[in-house]
Amino acid sequence: MNKVDSILASLGISPNTIASRSLVLYPEAGELVVAEIGDNGREHLLVPAAARAWGSLREAARADRVVISIVSAFRSVERQAEIVRAKLARGLSIDEILSVSAPPGYSEHHTGRAVDLTTDGVRPLELEFEGTAAFAWLSRHAERFGFVLSYPRQNRYGYLYEPWHWCFSRPEASRHA
Repeated sequence: MNKVDSILASLGISPNTIASRSLVLYPEAGELVVAEIGDNGREHLLVPAAARAWGSLREAARADRVVISIVSAFRSVERQAEIVRAKLARGLSIDEILSVSAPPGYSEHHTGRAVDLTTDGVRPLELEFEGTAAFAWLSRHAERFGFVLSYPRQNRYGYLYEPWHWCFSRPEASRHA
């Protein structure tokens, strides 16, 4: 049994659950660089191409007087397991957890290409982000920098809508941003 399968079994997440939602197994990123340092001093890590594209995107937004910052970036398989364990400890069911959190091994954050974003005046990781100038700006411009909204409404993976979760999907985009 590999590491991911062992963690999933320990959390009570069955292979059938993964298969029924057509979830993608993501490898953990190798080379990571600091893409941004949060106000709290936390380093947000991305793979180099995503970090370069993120920097270009953030500066373009800033030039348009839009502030966008990272809440979360790279996350290891073990960190994802800790998140799920903490939610189980709070009494949530696996089904409830998997509507908002990927199973360990199946999070785009493992790739070092995904970012959870926020802006001034809103609570991080909340639907209210959709009503911000930052979300409107991202909706118009993010693709130019290689970032796409991963989990729109009624996404095929069964996750609730996450207007804050964007993933860098085109390594070549960083050269054109």
